[in-house]
Amino acid sequence: MQIEAAPTEKRYEKPEGERRGLIIVNTGDGKGKSTAAFGLALRAHGRGKAVRIYQFMKVPTARFGEHRMFEKIGIPIEGLGDGFSWKSQDLEHSAQLARDGWEKARAAILSGEHFLVVLDEITYPLIYGWLPLEGVLQTLRERPRDVHVCLTGRRCPPEIIELADTVTEMQMVKHAFKAGVPAQRGIED
Repeated sequence: MQIEAAPTEKRYEKPEGERRGLIIVNTGDGKGKSTAAFGLALRAHGRGKAVRIYQFMKVPTARFGEHRMFEKIGIPIEGLGDGFSWKSQDLEHSAQLARDGWEKARAAILSGEHFLVVLDEITYPLIYGWLPLEGVLQTLRERPRDVHVCLTGRRCPPEIIELADTVTEMQMVKHAFKAGVPAQRGIED
């Protein structure tokens, strides 16, 4: 590790533009995309802002750790899918769930009632061809000025990255799963 001196001067100037809703993307093959989006949701909720979370690959009955906690503190979270595509009995049904779920998410974004809308794992229905990319892009462009939208998932389409204000790519350096360690409840659920 290289030791460095702590900064003694601020290294940036405060931007002078006006505040507005942002499009935020968490993508890449590393862990933490959804976790970062959930942290953002908690931060906004802690400031008294209205937040809504849609999970495109989780089933509506999902009871992962985030569901239990968000329900306790009053952040609406909704599973829109039927789980991992390789477990699906009917991929056309999975695609229809994604399209139906998108209509709910689209309405929430355009309503202007939420400060932040999280579209967790939306990249998968996009890259599988279940959702038309142009419709998502149009909604992001037409959303009310103060609505923030956070999109997560691997292989985010470049058109969304181009439109986004902030993009973070999570890069896997090392993962316990590759060393044979199974997923841990409370860490990866």
